[in-house]
Amino acid sequence: MRAPKILPWIAHKAGINEDLALNLWRRAAGEAEEMTGCCDSPDYYRLAVERFIDLAQDEGEKCAPIAPLSTPRIAADLGWFWRHQNRIAQLNLVAAQNAYRLWQKSWSNFVAGQKQLA
Repeated sequence: MRAPKILPWIAHKAGINEDLALNLWRRAAGEAEEMTGCCDSPDYYRLAVERFIDLAQDEGEKCAPIAPLSTPRIAADLGWFWRHQNRIAQLNLVAAQNAYRLWQKSWSNFVAGQKQLA
């Protein structure tokens, strides 16, 4: 699988170089493939990106000098940001599924009412 386009951005935010980020991506993709059994499913890509972000954060913390407490750590927010975006994407699917179930139940009640009239 090709590396994601956000790889350089994550590498920069984590404070690591792009070559190390590419190696971490390959490791994360391999681990995700072992867990899902294939490399074509949406779960595979989600797991690979989550694992890559975790690995990048860990490497960034190892490589980065200790910063003063007043300096915010942007790399620590990457995992939260990715999980938040994933939750928002899932909410759209849940809303569509609930709307379909409501429509299906309404249609079943309508058809059942028509059968009673006949």
